[in-house]
Parts: sequence; structure tokens; C-alpha cells
Amino acid sequence: MELKIRKNGDVYIIDVTGEMDLYNSYKLKELVMKMLEKSVKNFIINLEQVDYIDSSGIGALIYICSTIKKMNLNLAIANIHGSVKKVIELTKLMGYFPIANSIEEALLMVKE
Repeated sequence: MELKIRKNGDVYIIDVTGEMDLYNSYKLKELVMKMLEKSVKNFIINLEQVDYIDSSGIGALIYICSTIKKMNLNLAIANIHGSVKKVIELTKLMGYFPIANSIEEALLMVKE
């Protein structure tokens, strides 16, 4: 899994590439925690290049989402598709995660 950060105004977009699994999903959690320490308030996690996610990847997203919600900050998860979308649907988390179909839609969500 590879993580890249880009910025759009005051919104930080984390582009995730590869598989989110037991071996690497902690990296995303660590990255978001470091960003929170630096007072980042608006996050988009872009899963466009993620074709596989397991329970630890889902766990990392739940942890990130609940932490950001508790702090009253903004998060959107963008571009969920294929098997990743199926896993999130099967785990009944579509309503829990703030999901956007595109980066543009996600930008509108986090700036509200």
C-alpha cells in the first residue's frame, strides 16, 4: 500500500494505492494521527486505487472515522468501488462512513 498526500485549499487528500490489509492498514492510521497532531481539520481518503480491503483495513477506517468525528473535524471517503464497496456494504458500514462518489463531491462534503 502506498500513501500520498495532496492539498486542495485547507483540505488534505490522502491517495491510497494498493491493498489495505493486515500488513499495512496501520500505516494509514499512523499517517492520519500525525496529521491530527499538526491540527489538520479536513480530510479526504481517496480509495480509487484500492482493489482489496480486509477486516483490518475496515478497522483502520472505522478508527479514523470515529476519531475524526469525536474531534468534530471533517472527513470524506471517496471513490469506493468494486470489492472494496462490496465489503463495506456487507459490513453495513455504508451509512457509517461519509462516502463520496468523487473527489469533487468529497470536497463539498468536508467544506460544509
